[in-house]
Amino acid sequence: MIRGRLLNSEIISVLAAMGHTDQLVIADAGLPIPAAVKRIDLALEKGLPSFDATLALVASNMVMEKVILAEEIKENNPEMLKKIKEILSDKKIEIEFVSHEYFKKLSSSSKAIVRTGECTPYANIILQSGVNFEGE
Repeated sequence: MIRGRLLNSEIISVLAAMGHTDQLVIADAGLPIPAAVKRIDLALEKGLPSFDATLALVASNMVMEKVILAEEIKENNPEMLKKIKEILSDKKIEIEFVSHEYFKKLSSSSKAIVRTGECTPYANIILQSGVNFEGE
């Protein structure tokens, strides 16, 4: 058994297999998941698990160089955007904003999409893998 808070074997497996610039999506309950992308479905009921709790746990176990969010989160879910920035505040990573339609296209090439029970608008993020050359 590994040591740490993250226990989901599917998420751990995806993280371990990721290389530089590979992407993992953490999604709300409504994001469409293409058939060709691995689905890791954590959703239990509306709100469980939450997007922000899932992001915090995955982010603490991943080397990231960039995240991608839908531009629409700024106006339609500013509370979640604030939480995302707080979760990522100790990491030196780029935050990129794209249209929601383009976000969905980008998610189709991710290694996996982790579906949460989040039911607030635009609570989706693409985590782009960095490299651990500096012993992060």
